Amino acid sequence: MTDQYDIVIIGCGVIGSSIAYHLSEYKQKRILVIDKGFPLSGTSGSTQAWVWVHNKVPSWYGELSMYSAELYPFLERKIGDVEYKRTGGIAPFFTQTDRDKALRLAEEQAEVGIKVEVLTRDQVLEKEPAISPNIAGATYSDMDGNVNPFRLVELYIRAAKRNEVEFSFYNPVIEIVMEKDHYNIYTKNNKDAITTEKVILAGGPWSKKIGKLLGLDIPVKQVRGQVIITEPLAPFLKHTIGGMRQAENGEVLIGFSKEEVGYDRRTTMDVIQETAQMAINYIPSLAKANIVRSFSGVRVIPEDGFPILGKIPDKKNAYIAAMHSGVTLSPLVGTLMAELVMEGETTISLERYGLKRFLNYA
Repeated sequence: MTDQYDIVIIGCGVIGSSIAYHLSEYKQKRILVIDKGFPLSGTSGSTQAWVWVHNKVPSWYGELSMYSAELYPFLERKIGDVEYKRTGGIAPFFTQTDRDKALRLAEEQAEVGIKVEVLTRDQVLEKEPAISPNIAGATYSDMDGNVNPFRLVELYIRAAKRNEVEFSFYNPVIEIVMEKDHYNIYTKNNKDAITTEKVILAGGPWSKKIGKLLGLDIPVKQVRGQVIITEPLAPFLKHTIGGMRQAENGEVLIGFSKEEVGYDRRTTMDVIQETAQMAINYIPSLAKANIVRSFSGVRVIPEDGFPILGKIPDKKNAYIAAMHSGVTLSPLVGTLMAELVMEGETTISLERYGLKRFLNYA
């Protein structure tokens, strides 16, 4: 590792590693990725890893997710098998009021090309016989699926390394000094400053802390999600279902929770019990399954719920990418951020996702 780079990316989760790979395709710049830990030790390694589109609202946000999902087959041809499965997604509902909401959802998403079907109870049970007959119906889209997040991040990094991107792990950034035409980045393990023309903040749940090093108050919060995993079961779920999916090895991953408890990755009995009960409400046969482990991950969620992407106002050559649903969005976000950094413009407008939209941003 040298001390001078054209671009430094802070954060090597699914978003940071995707940006690194897509930038590396230009093969013109010296790029360094710095991470406080090791890839997949954070949020990207603690996820159900859905590629989920159909009920992302408003429709302009769903459209962003749709474009990203459509890139996955092409991405696999470039970096390798990330075990992307386009299973189709089912989100059950239980009341007539929910059905009315589902019909409005389908109408809104159709405006941007997302096909959402509103299924009757019988239609849902035909697709997934294990689902509870107590449901009233479900929304369905064939665009939804899932991916192996471990393969995804690993292959992003491998592909970036082939294009000569450098990585520095277990090396927290402790200071960023903005000079006239460059940034000096100081880390725990480097005696001298790392100098770079451009810096990209992609620190996930640490975005607020990293932002403060640039004098920014990044409007994000840390939200914990707890997941339980069953013993391997004979294949019985064909689709990705809102809250759960069955992995290739037969395990069922189940998670619904959202808790604002800071960066706390402990699991708690009350949420585990609530999660198990919700799973049984959806899939009654899971009552007989043994739970073999649980884990939690901490999402970064912007205060208004939508990605923060693009240039940082009043900071020359500084950029940010902070969002939840990083697995779904990573192919597109990596592409667009690379376009922005290298070409100054993007094929899809990021204007509505800019940091400047927050009125309390100074």
